[in-house]
Amino acid sequence: MRASRRQILSNKLLPLALSAIMAGAFFASRLCQLAWAHSPSPPTARTTQIVTWGSLGGCDCRGQILKPTPEPHQKGLDVEELQQRLRELGYYFGPINGVYGPDTWKAVRQFKANLGLPPDAVVDEATWEALGYGIEIPISKDPLPPPEEPIAITIDTDRKRLMVYSKGDLYSEFPVAVGKPETPTPRGEWKIIYKGRDWGGGFGTRWLGLNVPWGIYGIHGTNKPWSIGTAASHGCIRMFNHHVEQLWEWVKVGTPVTIVGPPGFPDYWSFRTIEPKAVGPDVVEVQKRLRQEGLYWSWIDGSYGDATIRAVKYFQALQGLPITGVVDRKTYQALGLKIIEWD
Repeated sequence: MRASRRQILSNKLLPLALSAIMAGAFFASRLCQLAWAHSPSPPTARTTQIVTWGSLGGCDCRGQILKPTPEPHQKGLDVEELQQRLRELGYYFGPINGVYGPDTWKAVRQFKANLGLPPDAVVDEATWEALGYGIEIPISKDPLPPPEEPIAITIDTDRKRLMVYSKGDLYSEFPVAVGKPETPTPRGEWKIIYKGRDWGGGFGTRWLGLNVPWGIYGIHGTNKPWSIGTAASHGCIRMFNHHVEQLWEWVKVGTPVTIVGPPGFPDYWSFRTIEPKAVGPDVVEVQKRLRQEGLYWSWIDGSYGDATIRAVKYFQALQGLPITGVVDRKTYQALGLKIIEWD
């Protein structure tokens, strides 16, 4: 009988205790969220997790000069885009393989000769600019004045549009290019942490860096205007140069940027057990599901920190799973997320 009473008492008190803990976590999380929202930039710890070029994804628009070389030939995303553009213009009919080989050299020579450029196979800034001839770039007849604060940005990777909100209302909208399926633009809730200008090359005339913790991502201009409106980048968001120049003037460091759209993982991504301090798109998906469950109220920032660990423990307790704070296969599947295996 005593055991039965203890069990009954436990069944009554456990939900109350769990609710109290969750309520305390909610208010603590909201205080942190409000403090972060009013800070000029995210905490230093978040800006030190940036990884090296291409190690986990992110923009690689450094604009290497392409030229004929012995094998192994130059290769990369910029070669793919060059081949695609030359095919669109009727100069190249080979595979889009990202390898700068003899067939692509021949197409470049012919293209440059027809435009009165030096008829060599060197692809420099002048060549990229020439490849953009004939692209109709929309020009606003009456430039908009700066929007009133607070300003927020939403990017829809499915629609390939960037929306600027002023005081909660849609103020302006711009076409963009987003990441390719194998190098997707990261969904989540980010902030602008750096403003740069006149970098040139693939970055165009302006750069707005985002605090994505697993790669270098940002909103920037481009020397490939034909890519706007497509999924073409290494994960960054490209804009026409005159559009990003206008946006650059409107926003400041700390401006929130929400990226929405279909879930996306790099082509090499595979399921992993998610442990504290992990970062990545899988953490974003876990945070989104936990928010849908009403267990998580902090930023969807792809960082597996204290707030996410607490929410995972609450979820595991409610599901009758071992309360570890680690997202293993059973927890991941209980959240309704699909296991991705790399072949």
